[in-house]
Amino acid sequence: MIGIALFIVAMILLFFGFPVAFTFGGVALIFGLFIDGLDMFSMMSFRITSIMTNTTLIAIPMFIFMGIVLEKAGLANKLLVSMGSLFGRLRGGLALSTILVGMLLAATTGVVGASVVAMGIISLPVMLKYNYDKAFACGVVCTSGTLGQIIPPSIILIILGDVMQVPVGDLFKAAIVPGVMLVLAYLAYIVVFAMIKGDKAPSIGDKPTKAQVIEALKAVVPPMALILFVLGSIFAGIATPTESSSIGAVGAVLLALMYKKLTLDIIKGAALQTVKITSMVFAILIGATAFSMVFTYTGGDMIVEEFMTALPAGEYGFLIASMLIVFLLGFFLDFVEICFIVVPILGAIALNLGIDPVWFAILIAVNLQTSFLTPPFGFSLFYLKGVVPDGVRTVDIYKGVIPFIVIQLLILGIVLAFPNILI
Repeated sequence: MIGIALFIVAMILLFFGFPVAFTFGGVALIFGLFIDGLDMFSMMSFRITSIMTNTTLIAIPMFIFMGIVLEKAGLANKLLVSMGSLFGRLRGGLALSTILVGMLLAATTGVVGASVVAMGIISLPVMLKYNYDKAFACGVVCTSGTLGQIIPPSIILIILGDVMQVPVGDLFKAAIVPGVMLVLAYLAYIVVFAMIKGDKAPSIGDKPTKAQVIEALKAVVPPMALILFVLGSIFAGIATPTESSSIGAVGAVLLALMYKKLTLDIIKGAALQTVKITSMVFAILIGATAFSMVFTYTGGDMIVEEFMTALPAGEYGFLIASMLIVFLLGFFLDFVEICFIVVPILGAIALNLGIDPVWFAILIAVNLQTSFLTPPFGFSLFYLKGVVPDGVRTVDIYKGVIPFIVIQLLILGIVLAFPNILI
């Protein structure tokens, strides 16, 4: 039961706001010293070396750099203006264009914070100006930004691939169908909402002119070409995800140059942000490695495995319980902590039960997407709250994301019930 106590203490400290990496590492150190002294950590240096030399994880800073450069180059602004001109004449047209731009940003940037902030600054004020419902508009902006967690190249999928020891390229392929399903479900909800409550999602313009269509194509084609280069090189077997991430980073710099936005300050700023985000991820990974080592040594993983495998309904009982655990933890923890602490335990059990690891990883990825929207600690909610115009309350943001959380859970249920829909 020491392992369970270890987990509970860590969760309590996280709930009170202690830094994640130091919480996992510090709790592991205290419990490890109590159990077995310094000998417990005799192999820790080798584990850290293994993490820092992991070629799969090199893709993380590359894709982060790619996303930040494109965000600083004004890609979101170009796409939103162009899409707005195409769909503005439709009821809910601004909301539709926001979701579609979110999809494109997800496939080119994959950085949730950047996407939500960019669209919160650019798209939300325009929707509010044209009398869109506050909660609805906030929900659309928050949700569109989270698409970067399931649509490849996704940081979540890279981490899950490493944790569960499955090829990241296979996860990228398998994530395409759920990602497209989510986008279509969001669009369908917006269309229905606009039909029923047209005054809360009005049209804002006339039929697009030929010049507007050409301008939209100019905004969409370059990032689409970059997406095809990055993902196409992976799916065709020409490059590994790590190698394709370098293609993406170079491509982002070239796009910024094409948009006449490339400056030394942009490169320097993107590099610094990349270092900060990557350092956070790897610090959490090192702390989580120490935590999981002590947790496993105490037999905590065996208690969890015995409990999960004893659930009724066998494989599906385990899957439903796993999804429920991940969903509930998403209310309080970031996806990085869940991936490094919870997923290794659940992944090992899934493997013993003969569950396809790629399917299981995709289920977790779709589930983790909800963690960005669920209060009180949904990061998209925080990102948007920091940039909303005056008059938009926190309760408006919370109300707005509820329908989209329901949609995400519905898609999760479909993927769970029909695993063959994955590519």
